[in-house]
Amino acid sequence: MKIINKIKGWISSSPEEVRGVNDSVQDLLSIRVPAGRVRFLYFIIVLSFLILIGRLAYLQLGFNTDFLQKQGEMRFQRTLDVSAVRGRILDRNGAVLASSVPGKGLWIIPQDTNITEEQLKKLASLLKVSKQELKKKFSSKRTFVYLKRQVPNDVGNEVLALNIAGLHSTREYLRQYPDGIIAAQIVGLTGIDGNGVEGVELSADKLLTGTTGSRRVMKDRLGRIIDDVWIREPQNGEDIRLTIDTRIQYLVYSALEKQVKDLNAKAGAVVVADTQTGDILALANYPSFDPNVRRKIGRQAIRNRAITDTYEPGSTMKPFSVAAGLEEKKVTPNTLFQIGHRMTFGRRSIGDSHYSKELTVAGIIQQSSNIGTSKIALLMSPQTMWSYYDKLGFGKAPNIGFPGAVPGRLRPAKSWRPIEQATMSYGHGVTVSLLQLVQAYTAIAREGDMVPLSIMKDREPAQPQVVYSPKTANQMKAMLASVVEKGGTGTRAQVEGFSVAGKTGTAYKLEGGQYVKKYVASFTGYAPASNPRIVVGVMIDEPMKGKHWGSTAAAPLFSQIVAGTLRIMAVNPDKVVAPKTTYVKNDSRQQVKDKSLKTVVQGKAKKAASQPVSNKTESVKKLPRIRAANDVGKGLKKETGGA
Repeated sequence: MKIINKIKGWISSSPEEVRGVNDSVQDLLSIRVPAGRVRFLYFIIVLSFLILIGRLAYLQLGFNTDFLQKQGEMRFQRTLDVSAVRGRILDRNGAVLASSVPGKGLWIIPQDTNITEEQLKKLASLLKVSKQELKKKFSSKRTFVYLKRQVPNDVGNEVLALNIAGLHSTREYLRQYPDGIIAAQIVGLTGIDGNGVEGVELSADKLLTGTTGSRRVMKDRLGRIIDDVWIREPQNGEDIRLTIDTRIQYLVYSALEKQVKDLNAKAGAVVVADTQTGDILALANYPSFDPNVRRKIGRQAIRNRAITDTYEPGSTMKPFSVAAGLEEKKVTPNTLFQIGHRMTFGRRSIGDSHYSKELTVAGIIQQSSNIGTSKIALLMSPQTMWSYYDKLGFGKAPNIGFPGAVPGRLRPAKSWRPIEQATMSYGHGVTVSLLQLVQAYTAIAREGDMVPLSIMKDREPAQPQVVYSPKTANQMKAMLASVVEKGGTGTRAQVEGFSVAGKTGTAYKLEGGQYVKKYVASFTGYAPASNPRIVVGVMIDEPMKGKHWGSTAAAPLFSQIVAGTLRIMAVNPDKVVAPKTTYVKNDSRQQVKDKSLKTVVQGKAKKAASQPVSNKTESVKKLPRIRAANDVGKGLKKETGGA
């Protein structure tokens, strides 16, 4: 306060300095200013100049120019990231499953834009964006705004031709998927920035992406581009080759889609694998999605059910339980078991879908007996049975080079009670993915050693896992072949010209920890049975009741897929095809129908009708593969489905 009062005293006028309106110029010039006030004013002026000089030096001599440079660059310069050309995804034969085509990213500096209403209308139409959304972007306070990413080149060029001030473009790439829905869950898709978000696009993202480049764009005060140079050129990504064969993939997906629709089922999945190499030749899911039309993609359609979904496999698990009993020398294929109606564990019991008094081990597999399989399983300790399941890969996520593969559920052996060991032996109380099941079946198809499956063609060879001895594997092959023959549960899986082997499966679904009357029907097997080349797994989720058995819902689809796949692979038939019988009615007006060739033989029938009875019979005999129509139905037996 003392200092303030002192300053006020310096500034305030003394009595003799009070001037009036009548003061002359001479009087004003004769006024004497106190020395202290002069010194103070001089100090203030000098200090002000020193502050200005210091500030100028600070700004101009480079002590700290980062802030100003940053602000200037924000107004006149942009550094844009430029994506590299993403690598292609190819099938095993080089067919393109995913590739990138040039496009544009359209961006603006809102403060520099000047757009008319007519231009706005045309822009909205070209970009298929609402006018309200575009107005919001043009009025943004931000210094950089994307109007739209991944715009096709032809559309981008039309937009630039509108000559909208402040509108610019940068090079981008659009991902295209030629096969669309056929292999969507395998290939996956990319995000708006070109990074993989699903499928192989995600699992191989680092190899496919390459190295992003950068470009510097500079403009003058009027917003005109005056400099556009590359800082770093992008390095293109690598191509990825898969084990998928697009011909087989198309066949499998088409057949699966039809079967799911015909059965009014919820979903379905199929895996086809090469038993010799472990290559996954086809992996199809239905429903699917089209990665080229992103706005219609739903989460349910993206799911790769063959890999990410688990289910109780039911009777398709029985071969592994029986094989363990054979390997441990607890049984032989001819060991006889009493079956009966029920098998009781305290207050609980298990049964079969049809009664059998007694069955051999081979008959247990052919007739798909739960009771028989349980009795074989209980001859082993829980730990022994668990160890075989573990070797087969159950309870462990398969390493196939694909994201989202699940391990399923296989509880530790020490927690198994007798009834749980029994039910797990026929596929209840344990969960697997379809991929795991197909991989496990290679152990039987390959003389006892299981080959790891993979979707990547260019990979290090994997060492097979020995599970069973060749003797056990061959014994199981004979049993599984009987499943599709007369008397077995899988006769609808037969393939003309080829021997096949496999197992049907039907299981209740679990919802909320409780079994419900919804089913999963399946069939897993291999072909040709004499020299297996492929393993095929089929799973149908919630087929219509009445056709919910593995024998009716999955086995026919297995047959269709195996027939087409072996034909594509040019595998020679290993089974003699019996000639199809053609029937002729003893009537000159009856057309003779050959079921295989669809030909009509009329002339010979007429000629035979005009001859005497004795000669007529002789003429009929001369017709190739023809017999009298009154024999139709003799010796034919109605086919029945199994579990």
